[in-house]
Amino acid sequence: MKSIIVPVDFSDQSEKALKVAASLAKQQNAELFVLHMLELSPAIMGDSGYISQEQVVHLIKLGEKRFSDFLDKPYLKGINLTPVIKHYKVFSEVAEVAEKHKADLIVMGSNGADGLQEIFIGSNTERVVRTSDIPVLVIKGNEVDDFNPKNFVFACDFEDESVPALKKAIEMAKLLGSKLHLVYINTPGDDFLSTNDAYKKISKFLNQAKVGMEVEIYNDYTVEKGVINYSDKIGADLIGIPTHGRRGLSHFFMGSIGEDIANHSEAPVITFKI
Repeated sequence: MKSIIVPVDFSDQSEKALKVAASLAKQQNAELFVLHMLELSPAIMGDSGYISQEQVVHLIKLGEKRFSDFLDKPYLKGINLTPVIKHYKVFSEVAEVAEKHKADLIVMGSNGADGLQEIFIGSNTERVVRTSDIPVLVIKGNEVDDFNPKNFVFACDFEDESVPALKKAIEMAKLLGSKLHLVYINTPGDDFLSTNDAYKKISKFLNQAKVGMEVEIYNDYTVEKGVINYSDKIGADLIGIPTHGRRGLSHFFMGSIGEDIANHSEAPVITFKI
């Protein structure tokens, strides 16, 4: 891992994400790009008469000063850190900055307690997930000084389209030194599979991926409860899920599934674009 992007807005959650990103940067000897987007709208920035050019310059300088003060933290000492300021709050720019600097990971903070508003629908995080070709690590909950996930759960529907996401998860687990646990959530209803049929599906998927790993079949009432309960059972420090990028979460994690996993999991969630 050579470079990491972390957007910050001075909130407690973004500082939690910054601490995790800093921890990873130290572990991986990676460059850390800290991105702040000043909340100056195009109307204010133009000649619309809303605000003078002098006032705009003053606001920008105040924002830059606050950003500089925010980055004056002991845990950032010794890290190869580059601050990046954008003057518009356009979250597609996060992916553009990541692409420009050839980043390997985006780390973002999120509350995750108010439904999908903070995570996957109509949110800043969702916009980044949908435009990012690289993994996005969503940090929420308790503060983490040293991000060192020992147990990493990867859950998917074991359809062929999820093979690239699995391979990215395997690479990430190696980088983090985590043990990767693959799980298939078997639920009642039309999608229910017998144990024999489930293993046939899993075997086909692993052959397609050319991966030799064990997969646990975990039975639960819903996929989201299964992922969370299985993760709690093994003491997971990280949960990985596949996404379709601009098309939103994959079919396996659409609607309330993505909401419940992201909002109710105590562990951080990392998304991998299919």
